[in-house]
Amino acid sequence: MTFANAYWDRTNDPDALTSLAKRIRINAVRMTNSGNSSHVGSVLSIADILATLYGRVLRVDAANPRAPERDRFILSKGHAGAGVYAALAETGFFPIENLTRHYQNGSNLSGHVSHKNVPGVELSTGSLGHGLGVGTGMALAAKLQAKCHRVFVQMSDGECDEGSNWEAIQFAGHHRLDNLIAIIDYNKIQSLTSTEDTLALEPFADKWRAFNWAVREVDGHDIGALVRAFEAIPHEAGRPSCVIAHTTKGKGVSFMENNVLWHYRSPQGAEFAAALAELDADSNA
Repeated sequence: MTFANAYWDRTNDPDALTSLAKRIRINAVRMTNSGNSSHVGSVLSIADILATLYGRVLRVDAANPRAPERDRFILSKGHAGAGVYAALAETGFFPIENLTRHYQNGSNLSGHVSHKNVPGVELSTGSLGHGLGVGTGMALAAKLQAKCHRVFVQMSDGECDEGSNWEAIQFAGHHRLDNLIAIIDYNKIQSLTSTEDTLALEPFADKWRAFNWAVREVDGHDIGALVRAFEAIPHEAGRPSCVIAHTTKGKGVSFMENNVLWHYRSPQGAEFAAALAELDADSNA
């Protein structure tokens, strides 16, 4: 795939979005292998979401990444930065060969996503619980300035243990920020165990609704369902939108799926080869 490609211009082809998600997964496995870095499971769970956003939904232009009218996307779960870097490279923001420098000394592509000298990244993140607060401020500023762009914030489920998020959720509902969209990667596993055992979130959707958000729950690996949910935004006029995407940690690699080990483990040796084989990487090299 060359620097200029079809995706930044948005595509209506669901097969193209599926192909993009697959390449994001393959890139992520390769990047975490070469840099000996963590969080591949967290990337694999949001690959379909990222493909849908960058391939179709987000109003962004790789040729003009700071266009004032662009949509803003914040990866609040910054540890999954490899996925955003892969999505940006695959959609023309920078050359794909730059991904080989991920997590290397002196590279701009740090393990947790960074905006420094990386076109298309709006905010450096990594300390959980900050992305939605910043996104809420961006959305409020857009409203006050009568701007038409939207703010998308990709969050983790475990991140919703943070009280700072619920302050932002309450604030956004109060100010009727229907240009704000929170996307929850609800894979139900956080750093050391399940979300249920760590701090139960249910009734999750009802909590968001109680704070005056419009909520839709979707299969986070069904690109058609994701497209329909995102293209219906705002889900209700005068309310911020929350898309709770039910996902599988490590999606696409059988031995990584629903396995907490792959929150921190790096794919090396036989595991790396097996992961690429399952993702059919050779046909997309």
